[in-house]
Amino acid sequence: MIQILRLSHRLRRDIRVSTHVALSSRALGASKLYYSGQHDSSYEDSVNKISKRFGGQFTIEYVKDPIALIKSKKDYFIVHLTVYGLQIQKEIQKIRKKKKILVIVGSEKVPPEIYNLADVNLSVSSQPHSEISSLAIFLHEYYEGKELEKKFKGKVEIKPSKIGKKVVKIG
Repeated sequence: MIQILRLSHRLRRDIRVSTHVALSSRALGASKLYYSGQHDSSYEDSVNKISKRFGGQFTIEYVKDPIALIKSKKDYFIVHLTVYGLQIQKEIQKIRKKKKILVIVGSEKVPPEIYNLADVNLSVSSQPHSEISSLAIFLHEYYEGKELEKKFKGKVEIKPSKIGKKVVKIG
């Protein structure tokens, strides 16, 4: 089970990035997204509508104190995605052995305490890049590409198409 913690959501500044963190999390195999920063019920509603429409058991929850959440996850392996961490290709085999993982992705400057609470600070490139891309690469590496075959049972299904958009209602 993989859960995601998105740090420091800011209403006016981060809505698209935070939404893309949630969409990537859901589509690529995470079961839950926690977010901290500013509470945003429209963000939660948007993510819940997508989950209901396209399927899956993905949930979203606001947390006021992300440090307390991390400390409460005593039976989870804590992965902090950061450009300053160890290389994913050298650490992913050890991480795959863990069954419960909390993946932390930042927003604004990440507090030093996060680095200390993490079981591993992990980098996907050691170069500045998006938290969305680092999360997607982490999930893809963890699941070894199998997440791309996951089937969702929702109200609609997207059908692969060479040209155009094909969305089919289910049931």
